[in-house]
Amino acid sequence: MRANADGDLSASRAVGARQAPLLQVRRLGVCDYTPVWRDMQAFTQRRHAGDADQVWLLQHAPVFTLGMNGKREHLLASGDISIVETDRGGQVTYHGPGQLVAYVLLDLRRLGIGVRGLVSALEQSVIDWLHSFGITATTRADAPGVYVEGAKIAALGLRVRRGCSYHGLALNLDMDLAPFAMINPCGYADLPVTQARDLGVNVGVVEAGQQWLSHFAARFAYLVR
Repeated sequence: MRANADGDLSASRAVGARQAPLLQVRRLGVCDYTPVWRDMQAFTQRRHAGDADQVWLLQHAPVFTLGMNGKREHLLASGDISIVETDRGGQVTYHGPGQLVAYVLLDLRRLGIGVRGLVSALEQSVIDWLHSFGITATTRADAPGVYVEGAKIAALGLRVRRGCSYHGLALNLDMDLAPFAMINPCGYADLPVTQARDLGVNVGVVEAGQQWLSHFAARFAYLVR
């Protein structure tokens, strides 16, 4: 999946020159997709310059989501799984229980970064998390996300409005991967998909979310609350 931005958000100053920013964390459990998406839109629309950034940690009930530039041809079948056309960048992906979803609602201008900087931070936070278990992961220039031996373990999709991001990251932990065979993941036919459990990492969604958050927050020197 890719970022979709309204306007140019080139970096304006180094993160290290700022006072430590506050990051508020919401842990939402298992949620339907559309209500959370609408809440993200509403939060981004009403937020003010002084509002703290937020990360929402959750799981979604089974759903296929199709990005703004997504092509229906990449949805090969859907069965009884719902389909939502959403406003993030990128193509089609699947969300379901056992996958950590981290939505990043950040003021990018205040952080002094652009969309590419946020994508890199999200990717590197997953790479760092996997490295803590002795697993080597990489990125791909042509397909944002995180990969282990060529198989995708984490997908990214963002939207930026008024200089602020929403949507974010989906990290496969211990889930039913079968629905990924019903799509071309992120628009790539025959792209293999993997998950932490199959790599020998047996960590629950809540614990993994806390671990991942520490890596992500450290990249911006956030004070987490």
